[in-house]
Amino acid sequence: MNKKFAAIIFIFLTVNVYSCGNKETISSQESTVRQASETQEPTRAERVMRALLQAYPNRIEKVEFRSSDWALLMDNTWYYFAGGRILPEHRIDHADEYRSLPFYPYPAELPAWVRPTAEEAERYSTWTTNRRQNRVRRSPYFLDALWQASSRAETENRMVRITFLGLRARIHHAIQGELALVETRIRAIALLNPEVQTWIESLNQLEGYGWRNIADTQARSYHSYGLAVDLLPRSMGRLQTYWLWTSQYRTDWWNVSYNERYHPPAAVITIFETYGFVWGGKWPLFDTMHFEYRPEILILNGLYRQD
Repeated sequence: MNKKFAAIIFIFLTVNVYSCGNKETISSQESTVRQASETQEPTRAERVMRALLQAYPNRIEKVEFRSSDWALLMDNTWYYFAGGRILPEHRIDHADEYRSLPFYPYPAELPAWVRPTAEEAERYSTWTTNRRQNRVRRSPYFLDALWQASSRAETENRMVRITFLGLRARIHHAIQGELALVETRIRAIALLNPEVQTWIESLNQLEGYGWRNIADTQARSYHSYGLAVDLLPRSMGRLQTYWLWTSQYRTDWWNVSYNERYHPPAAVITIFETYGFVWGGKWPLFDTMHFEYRPEILILNGLYRQD
């Protein structure tokens, strides 16, 4: 074998061995990355998108990681997490124009009321002022598409009239079944629970659909989608029910204790939560007459316990 031929054979073998070894290294690295990905805790983006899929399986087709973000597919359109804004692809470049949609901690039980500290009071005061001066704007694209309610005319075509605990209102047809189940359970419990029966008899007003924004914001209210109900009695006996109403004559509205607020019976709140509704009495900006359909919030907090 001449020297030139031997050199060629040596180079070929060296390159081939290196190539095989490099492929094995790359394969091993990919396997390690894949295994790490499988064992990692899901990111907030993934958890939110999967909660939405679980909450609305009849509307959302699938969720996957694509284009460096978590996304969901609905009506042949991909919606990206985009920092919580849930935007269609053609609006991602405008993400800075919007605040995140509210995906928040929601407690299983109403926490014990504690008077806010001076620092917390200052934060609430500043927040209230800023809210009025810098009105929150949230992306409407996902919710408009989810509920097929992108305009007032389209929204009103989705509304149905219901009677709930003897009171009439309009709501989105998609939650008619859930509210019927809520009513059935409330009436059944009322037979054994005098507090619930007294509460039913005290009711005087049911507010459902109403085309409007959330007060002091540029974001549509859940009432505007027909996905929220307010239940008010004939008299609240000087109790407070909504932080914004209270703030109009009491600047320290955050110091209103539970004893000074109107609350439905705990059994009623639990029934609403069982069927996907959150109660505004558990919000820092309390709204104790208010229930809205947000099963994804209950899923995110491990509280969705539908029968």
